[in-house]
Amino acid sequence: MTDWDNAFTGQPKSGMATGSHSFGGAGSFFRTPYSRDLSGVDVAVSGVPLDIATTNRSGARLGPRAIRNASLSLAWERPWPWQRDPLAEMAVVDYGDCEGSLLSVKHIEAHVERILASGAASLLLGGDHFISYPSLCAHAKKHGPISLIHFDAHTDTWPSSGEGINHGTMFYKAAKEGIVLPDSSVQVGIRTTNEDTLGYEIISAADVHHKGTEVVVEQILNRVGDRPAYITFDIDCLDPAYAPGTGTPVPGGLSSFQALDILRGLVGIRLVGMDVVEVAPAYDHAEMTALAAAQIAIELLCLYDECRRLR
Repeated sequence: MTDWDNAFTGQPKSGMATGSHSFGGAGSFFRTPYSRDLSGVDVAVSGVPLDIATTNRSGARLGPRAIRNASLSLAWERPWPWQRDPLAEMAVVDYGDCEGSLLSVKHIEAHVERILASGAASLLLGGDHFISYPSLCAHAKKHGPISLIHFDAHTDTWPSSGEGINHGTMFYKAAKEGIVLPDSSVQVGIRTTNEDTLGYEIISAADVHHKGTEVVVEQILNRVGDRPAYITFDIDCLDPAYAPGTGTPVPGGLSSFQALDILRGLVGIRLVGMDVVEVAPAYDHAEMTALAAAQIAIELLCLYDECRRLR
């Protein structure tokens, strides 16, 4: 009998359900092989275990580990209802974590830059939401100013001062520095008050509930157009009934179905980068939040694969 563990012995493009069981072995993202060799890689998945920018409950530094662990129970078949297995169509590796004694903006930015320089795309697992800022900095260096598709309960556009190391300031900084283009960006699921939108289009959680996901998808597509787009998904976009394990939960959010249905409708955008953030497993129940985040992450890979194929 041969012993194997896909996290160590698997090969990119081997697809889902290739032998490893879900209840043991190394916890790589969806059983993708661990690798620091990005030769020929299409997408590198990496964690950023940072939560020094939180303003309420800390613990998101443990999010990448929780998302990986939850992904194991989903890694046995092609994600429904997609017609292509992204792990068979693309070379995807688990690149490990961006690590250091103190993760800084420049440290995280350099981590993402290395991935992008190889020709691979980056999917980050957070970590608090501030990690999106250095990731966007790296993407803007390669693609120019970015259109942001931002799923969240909060706009994260509060004015920053000094370094602005705060998970509610990064999209203020990104807009003011020209990294993100607010007039072609959209924020979905918002249900907290911030009078200054900085020009971002706001689709509130109530809008999603009342208008339906098809209308929301059309709004997003019209807003973003053919510009390079980055999707960031703060798990608190979901209602706490679906994602209790996060630092700043807000009632009245999206259901898992609504969020997934919107993501599935975005095929055709020029998707260049992705992240899923703010999973804080200490406040989770039965891995509900981590499981939702893992599903969103694999859906982002499915979306990236389809967008890439169409181009």
